[in-house]
Amino acid sequence: MYAPRVFVSMLAVLIVFAVSSYLIHGSIVTALIQTLICTVIIQAGYFVGIFYLVRREKLRSEGIPARESILLRGLERETREEIQPTVARNFQARDR
Repeated sequence: MYAPRVFVSMLAVLIVFAVSSYLIHGSIVTALIQTLICTVIIQAGYFVGIFYLVRREKLRSEGIPARESILLRGLERETREEIQPTVARNFQARDR
């Protein structure tokens, strides 16, 4: 995530949001308040995204597999064990 690009994109989204909010509600005050709330939500999402990327990189550098890969490996194993070969024989696929 290249920070200047993210900030420019965020500013563009907020401008579009503010204009559309003003056109919908017809009030500058309402548009300003909603835009400030939107700004906080976007900043919180950006913070969580950066936190996730830093944490994942730290785990990768320490050689610890990320939680997601552990969960996915467990899910793949469970999915393979749950699929029974007899289920496919009972399903008749035909071309129309």
